[in-house]
Parts: sequence; C-alpha cells; structure tokens
Amino acid sequence: MARSTRPDGRVALLLVAAPLANPAVAASDPQDMVRSFYGVLLNNMKDGRVLGESGRLARLAPVVAKSFDIPAMTRLAIGPSWASLAPAQQQQLIAAFGHYVAATYADQFDTYSGEQLQVTGERPLGAGVVVETRIVKSKGDATRLDYLMRQDQNGARISDVYLDGSISQLAVHRSEFHSILQREGIDGLVTALNRKVDLLRNVAKAS
Repeated sequence: MARSTRPDGRVALLLVAAPLANPAVAASDPQDMVRSFYGVLLNNMKDGRVLGESGRLARLAPVVAKSFDIPAMTRLAIGPSWASLAPAQQQQLIAAFGHYVAATYADQFDTYSGEQLQVTGERPLGAGVVVETRIVKSKGDATRLDYLMRQDQNGARISDVYLDGSISQLAVHRSEFHSILQREGIDGLVTALNRKVDLLRNVAKAS
C-alpha cells in the first residue's frame, strides 16, 4: 500500500505537498492539471514494484518540473535571504529542492493497493485557486490534500500543498530551511536536501 495514504500525514511533512508515458502535464485548468498529475502518479504506483525507487523517480522528475512551480516554491521556502544569493546558488537550490520533491512523491506513493486519488473541487485563495483532493485507501480511510495553484506563462502550476486544508508544506520547509541556513549556509542546505533524497532511497530499499 502506498505509504502516502497513512493517516499520520507524513506526506505533508516530507513533501511538500508531490508524481509515464506522458511526462508533460499541459492542462491549464487547475483541476485538470491536478487530475493529470494524479493520473501520472497513479500509474507510477501501479508500476511501483517493477520500477523500484530509481525508476519511479526517473518517471516523476519531469512531471514534477512541469506540474510544480519549483523556482517560486524554492524562493518562498528560502525567504528574504534569497535576494542576496548569487544566481548560481539560486539554481543549485532550485535543482536540489526539485529533486527532493520528486523523490518524496516517488517514495510516498510507491505501490498500488486500490487507492483512489480524487479531485473534489476548488476554492479561491488570494490570486490563486486551491484545488481540493482526497486520497482514499481501499478500506475507505481518506486523507485530504489540497494544492494551491497559480497561473504563469506555462499555465496553472502548484505553488504549495496543504494537508487537511491547513498545514502548508512551504511553511514547514521555510522553518526547517531557516534553521539549516543559520547553522550551515547555502552549501549546508543543498547537502541536507541531497541527504534527504538519499535517506528516502535507503528507506525504500529497506521496505
């Protein structure tokens, strides 16, 4: 069973709210974009055991890059210090964070046991739209996972993920990243993100 559907909500704390025959999600309507992303994610779950962690990650990485506004999410997670970073440092962080988001989805949504990934509606939030979804396990237990969508030149893309409609993944990341930046700087944060990806891979191999 996919670990993301456990009721303890680890998906929101590890993600960020994250996953193949169609690697590009081209839909511009917010709900359609999330449905397309979920379709890719569901196929990856069904093929999960055959693909393994590295195979799931290889399939999800380009989809996450299309579906999530990783540059904007990274900038918001870093906070005010982002403006003082050199362009090369910014690109390094964007790449590491994007890899982490994709790896988290590959780990949390690893196998299929009858789960349903349902888009249930949307609501406005500021300049964006929140697409409301439920991850329903085969026994009927459900986890609410909402996606904040904003439009850019590439259409509607995910800019934050909320567990139970209230727990912002970006807020969780920002708090964690701030502590790492204070102690270890940019290089330390990149190393920490890469270490998390390695840890996810090791957990997947051991499970």
